[in-house]
Amino acid sequence: MTFLALVGAAGFRAVPGVLMNPLHDEFGWSISTISLAAAVNMALYGLTAPFAAALMERFGIRRVVSAALVVVAAGSGLTVFMTASWQLILCWGVLVGLGTGAMALALVATVTGRWFVARRGLVSGVLTAGGAAGGLVFLPLVSQVAESHGWRPASLAVSFSALAVAPLVMWLLRDRPRDLGVAPYGGTPADDVDPVRSGAARLALRALADAARTKGFWYLAAGMMICGATTMGLIQPHFVPAAHDHGMPQTVAAGLLALVGIFDVAGTIASGWLTDRVDPRYLLLVYYVLRGLSLLALPALFGPDIQASMVAFIVFYGLDWVATIPPTMALCRELFGAAAPVVFGWVFASHQVGAAAMALGAGIVRDELGAYDTAWYAGGALCVVAGFLSLAVRATRP
Repeated sequence: MTFLALVGAAGFRAVPGVLMNPLHDEFGWSISTISLAAAVNMALYGLTAPFAAALMERFGIRRVVSAALVVVAAGSGLTVFMTASWQLILCWGVLVGLGTGAMALALVATVTGRWFVARRGLVSGVLTAGGAAGGLVFLPLVSQVAESHGWRPASLAVSFSALAVAPLVMWLLRDRPRDLGVAPYGGTPADDVDPVRSGAARLALRALADAARTKGFWYLAAGMMICGATTMGLIQPHFVPAAHDHGMPQTVAAGLLALVGIFDVAGTIASGWLTDRVDPRYLLLVYYVLRGLSLLALPALFGPDIQASMVAFIVFYGLDWVATIPPTMALCRELFGAAAPVVFGWVFASHQVGAAAMALGAGIVRDELGAYDTAWYAGGALCVVAGFLSLAVRATRP
């Protein structure tokens, strides 16, 4: 059930990426204006995470996820009535950002920490893959609906899907192993610790204050900021319009993003398996540097048709898409212990702040320069920096 919620959350949040051209055509809004709505969505998607993790401690996973699905349904459904760009920012940016943020990777960290003692790296990889792949697999479906019937039916489909999942969450999702009379996998009943009943905001802010005293937190947060900028902020919202600029049909480009989602499942699960066996700092170095090199090569790969070189890029980028999450979670657990889920929520918030900044920045680059090339090159250079920041975490171990 957690996997299904994560797939849905990622899919609901990712929809604006394929609606960018239809909204531009109907309303005449600039790419940077539509990118601003996507940026607000991404920022709130991340900034909600630490508070959502704390709310899950206070009220339980099931209640928080169910409420989040209702918020997503409202935000997506209300878009069919919008007539001004600020309404797009309110609906897709604020409401959908808040709702999906409550079901983001803080949920992965919470479920992994509560339900598993053994195989945490592998489990976090599986759940993270579901979340990331969901958004990318949704894209060709939504793109097809938008092209055949318009963007409004696509938005309503998202709304109805969110409402359909909510009762399943209330029925099937459980907060803790004790609710089923079992112990956490690989552990004992003593590992199923009592929930923290203090205020959610106080818990989230206290975890941030404690973590911010360590250099390790800042290295992880900076690396994750670059990670978000070069995946959700750059590729997810801008790959389709960039490919369209080079003559590729939008549905074909969306299909390529779906392939990213398929290979992401394999790559992230493999990363989780490796995280249980290899120093996560070295994994992050390899992931980031290789991602940077692929972004530097991307501008030369675009064209009206799918070439073997573009397929190679898609396969590699899929394998690397969120492979960084399992080792980053492992480092959070290593550095911050029981507070790791909430601290990871703050680290993930930085991921989404980076995504938001790049989503808006790449849109401005496209409007001002007429092409995305500068954005791809900037993303590639930043990835190399992130790889070496990851190595620096070693010096901060307690």
